[in-house]
Amino acid sequence: MSSYLSATAAVHARNGAAAIPIHNSEGGASLPVSFDGAHSSGQPHSDSIDHGVTNAPYERRFSPYEFNGGTVLAIAGADFAVIAGDTRLSAGYEILTRDSSKLHALTDKCVIASAGCKTDVDQLRSVLDIKHKVYEHNHRKTMEVTSTAQMLSNTLYYKRFFPYYAFNVLAGVDAEGKGAVYSYDAIGSFERTAVTASGSGQAYLIPLMDNVIDHKNRNDERRELGREEVVEIVKDAFVTAGERDIYTGDSVDIWIITAEGIEKTSFELKKD
Repeated sequence: MSSYLSATAAVHARNGAAAIPIHNSEGGASLPVSFDGAHSSGQPHSDSIDHGVTNAPYERRFSPYEFNGGTVLAIAGADFAVIAGDTRLSAGYEILTRDSSKLHALTDKCVIASAGCKTDVDQLRSVLDIKHKVYEHNHRKTMEVTSTAQMLSNTLYYKRFFPYYAFNVLAGVDAEGKGAVYSYDAIGSFERTAVTASGSGQAYLIPLMDNVIDHKNRNDERRELGREEVVEIVKDAFVTAGERDIYTGDSVDIWIITAEGIEKTSFELKKD
């Protein structure tokens, strides 16, 4: 109590000569106080504030991109292709939705899977859909998966100076009836591979796929995998990614592409 009374007496003795310090990102200021009942303006001394123009410049940032996470995977078979992607859409440590598909059918034999920034992914899908419609109108036929792969590369390269923030894989069945999978970088460089993965869980899937699908670092005889076995491998792979990657989870969409069309299935993952 004595310390409180002494502090109060000291403040009254100063009677407005004291000031309350105000700390902010632009420097410091002071607010005078008075206990004699007189009206105080309550405004800080303007001369003591640095507005960040000369003495203490600071940086302001804006990013047009948002990483919404997610993992996508594609595997090519003898006469089929399997493509999969989880359904979680995140922003930082927040889950925005648990039911956002990362797969999009461009034709009845070609599917694109994209992770990354949701707005850029939606825009890229719209552009590809329009180009497919124009092609069908001009040529009276559906674009083959090999042509779609090149068109996607051209579309991404066209935006190389302000690229789509989308991590894409493309899967389908080519004109010969063989499974085809294509891997892309952000500006359109691509290659045809047996298996590819992209997105936030890529680092967890690629080593597993190298061993199980590409048969790397193994001494046993390599054999051809059927559709059902590949689907089970995809499920196990996404369970593994979901355990380690917070942006992968909820469920995984698995589409099997054949010459007859697309067969769709899903598999539940962890919700946390």
